Amino acid sequence: MHYEPPFTITNKMLMLVAQIAEKTGRISNYRAFESKPHLRRNNRIRSIHSSLAIEANSLSLDEGKGVIAGKTVLGPQKEIQEVKNAYQAYDQIGDFDPYSVDDLKTLHGVMTYLTVQESGMFRTGNEGVFKGDRCIFMAPPPNLVPELIDKLFCWMKAVADTVHPLILSSVFHYEFVFIHPFTDGNGRMARLWQTALLSAWNPVFQYLPLESRIHEFQDEYYEAIDACHAAGRSDIFVEFMLDKIDLTLDWALMQLSGEDAYLSEQVRKLLDVMEYDVPYTAAQIMTALGLKSKENLRKLYIGPALEKGLIVMRLPDKPTSRNQTYIRV
Repeated sequence: MHYEPPFTITNKMLMLVAQIAEKTGRISNYRAFESKPHLRRNNRIRSIHSSLAIEANSLSLDEGKGVIAGKTVLGPQKEIQEVKNAYQAYDQIGDFDPYSVDDLKTLHGVMTYLTVQESGMFRTGNEGVFKGDRCIFMAPPPNLVPELIDKLFCWMKAVADTVHPLILSSVFHYEFVFIHPFTDGNGRMARLWQTALLSAWNPVFQYLPLESRIHEFQDEYYEAIDACHAAGRSDIFVEFMLDKIDLTLDWALMQLSGEDAYLSEQVRKLLDVMEYDVPYTAAQIMTALGLKSKENLRKLYIGPALEKGLIVMRLPDKPTSRNQTYIRV
């Protein structure tokens, strides 16, 4: 039987869709981020940190960056593994079909590797949401999960050409949370899969930290979900998500427009003489820039670029080592 998720396209949804479409156009359809790999990487790390923080992962943003960079980070092993898994999962978004149930389960296996017993497979037990001893939401029984997910994905495929991806992905997000198909990682997968659906529409969404806005409005996020549970339809949640996508694009536009403005002339010159992912010694950089003062190089060029995350040291634990090199990232 054909399944139709209960929702109504409201005037507010249409207004937000129009605003979002206009703003994605202004970002020059992904090429703005394509020329700024450090922004892409930093935004991806923000997405991962925020999505995990929503699920009570206690690692800080800097600690998450350290884990991804391969540094030794002190913290719960499960939370460290969650960061590694999430980075792998987000990095593979473009390789998966967001309309494939098999790909959904495969990516859940990546997201929950070594942290969940039923990794990459639908749950076999009952799941609910509790406040104290009181159950406030009971997910559908496990024997219904495969059918419910199949129907949801069939609906997405059927309406892909008639329902805007912004609305479709938000409806999916709510329906997925309602079905709660996995033992663990449902929230992370719902947010990741909405990003995958949006990225299939416009690749710029691979590098927008939508999860950061959700984390910022975490209480409202759960309130919208609860309101939809009570109403039996997803309108409130769809409007919430569209509003947060709109806010994320506002933030991205400010980030991109200010990217060149906040760089000093010296830092711009430094970046001009450094290729990405190539190690440079201080002497090589001084020669390329025509500088004679090591102190000026450190204060005006390398120091500010390190602070902004535009370059990194190959030996971060030995900043004054004679073997130190710098890499543009």
